[in-house]
Amino acid sequence: MAIDRRREEGGGGGGRQLPEENGSLPAGEADPAAAAATAAPPAGGLAAEIQSLPPPPPPSGSCNPLLLDYDGSVLPLLGGLGGGHQKTLILLTWIPALFIGFSQFSDSFLLVQPVSWCKGTDGQGNWTGHPHLPAAARGLATSPSYNHSSSYSRGMLAAPELPTPEGKNDSYCDCSERYHRISAGLQQNIVSKWDLVCDSAWKVHIAKFSLLVGLIFGYLITGCIADWVGRRPVLLFSVLFILIFGLSVALSVNVTMFSTLRFFEGFCLAGIILSLYALRIELCPPGHRFMITMVASFVAMAGQFLMPGLAALCRDWQVLQAVIICPFLLMLLYWFVFPESLRWLMATQQFEAAKKLILHITHKDRTSTECDIKGVLPELERELGRRPKKVCIVKVVGTRNLWKNIVVLCVNSLTGYGIHHCFAKSMMGHEDKMSLTNNFYADYYTMAGITLASCLAMCPVVGFLGRRGGLLLFMILTALASLLQLGLLNLIGKYSQLPDSGMSDTVKDKFSTAFSIVGMFSSHAVGSLSVFFCAEITPTVIRGGGLGLVQASAGFGMLTAPIMELHNQKGYFLHHVIFACCTLICIICILLLPESKNQNLPENIPDGEHYTRQPLLPHKKGEQPLLLTNSELKDYSGLHDSAAVNDGVAESVTANGMKAM
Repeated sequence: MAIDRRREEGGGGGGRQLPEENGSLPAGEADPAAAAATAAPPAGGLAAEIQSLPPPPPPSGSCNPLLLDYDGSVLPLLGGLGGGHQKTLILLTWIPALFIGFSQFSDSFLLVQPVSWCKGTDGQGNWTGHPHLPAAARGLATSPSYNHSSSYSRGMLAAPELPTPEGKNDSYCDCSERYHRISAGLQQNIVSKWDLVCDSAWKVHIAKFSLLVGLIFGYLITGCIADWVGRRPVLLFSVLFILIFGLSVALSVNVTMFSTLRFFEGFCLAGIILSLYALRIELCPPGHRFMITMVASFVAMAGQFLMPGLAALCRDWQVLQAVIICPFLLMLLYWFVFPESLRWLMATQQFEAAKKLILHITHKDRTSTECDIKGVLPELERELGRRPKKVCIVKVVGTRNLWKNIVVLCVNSLTGYGIHHCFAKSMMGHEDKMSLTNNFYADYYTMAGITLASCLAMCPVVGFLGRRGGLLLFMILTALASLLQLGLLNLIGKYSQLPDSGMSDTVKDKFSTAFSIVGMFSSHAVGSLSVFFCAEITPTVIRGGGLGLVQASAGFGMLTAPIMELHNQKGYFLHHVIFACCTLICIICILLLPESKNQNLPENIPDGEHYTRQPLLPHKKGEQPLLLTNSELKDYSGLHDSAAVNDGVAESVTANGMKAM
């Protein structure tokens, strides 16, 4: 390190500059033509001296660190959340969460399995809710089998699978015409309209896959686009296309058209969710990020709770689909009222657009620029000629800490949302029981209530323990619930078979239900908190790509539920064992994460690379720490030694090693 410093002092000259993190030429390696033009002495004596000099080239190297300290310099200039404009923008990010909640939970009604029977029967003897059940059990059933396939897109995975006839010779499957009765508020849905039962039941699973796969691809692609062109264009174009594809879904003429259009609807829905999430995080000061994000989650859950009433009012699936999509028309007004993320403009060094937006916000809030104590606007004036510097998520490969943090959170979200289905299936009981209470609405609101309780518990836990502590606690609860369900219940099952053991299947079912509720409660918190954690520790220049990776991982976890249903829950036990092992690995990996509570958001890749964890036991005063400090960490991508960054700037180091400028 000392050799590198002497090399810079001897050959670099001038002030020290920040390293370039996006692949542009570092200081001292600017355009050779420009360097030659500056270095060449003027020819022609006095005549050359009085000639007009060419305009100075745009500034090279890194900009003033003041402009990259958004939370410390730019946000106070705007008044934080005190300004009316900032509060209005946050409110505008909350309102669409209600529409998103409707879209995410619509599959619980569009694809619910109806009660079906052949024409000419009494509606009981040939009911197909459980074709493998005896006739007496069919007659006692009061509600059909159903599923919460829409819940997969939010992580609240319901367990019941769609029935599949055991044989082609079943009398019901030989019917030429059937009656369908839906207990989910609709008179007709996808299954009843196109008679998707017996040999056609697999098409319902494809319809479930389509929305989830569209969400996964949407998160991955729109996240990268949001880092390159901005959050606002992704949001507006996603709204425009979800109106086109969503309304086209209501006009579907067969299940193939329905599934294809649902894929594109999910793709656009992912763009809306991701861009709003990033905008919401980037608008907030450090102390308000979590609560503002949780308010949006509660608004989305309001959509979940209101969905049964909306379905009962619409009665027909086509009307319901149109009513769900039409509110997005209001978001077209965002083209005129919602600006680009100022934090993203500053981080990507688009200072001309950033200056216009700052002046616009101060004018709207009627605040004076004289309160600019740190001199942000004068510094912006000097940097207006700088070229924008945008970064792709693949740049993370060259880092040491940042990629590790993102991978750990991807595995956490995959595990949390994946194991949720295992707990939901266990809570529904044995394979011959399709629901918890034999009532669609009771089961639906039971799942929704567990999700609501999980979000309510996250608020005090994360406020008291922090992001890393809260995530660790919920993951430990998930692992304990999973291991007890796999181990203790098998032990109880063995003892219940012994005479005079005092244990019965009823005791086992009660334990299974209790562990399942705890597991669903904690696993939902793990998935939600992993996404929020990633948004905080990923730098602004690649926040969209980082969020896309973690949310796509959550989508893969949700996708395991319809895959298990497609195979009639074969391999369910192994599925649960694999995710239980993943929870143990995640507990260890969470300890490697930093704590982001009340910390400034990292703006560029070097900031994110310095976001290292605090030791569990801080070293005593005067004791030499065993771990390297941030000033001694080197970037794997071959950038300058980070000790040379901001040598002349007064720094204070937070508990995470983040430098507050």
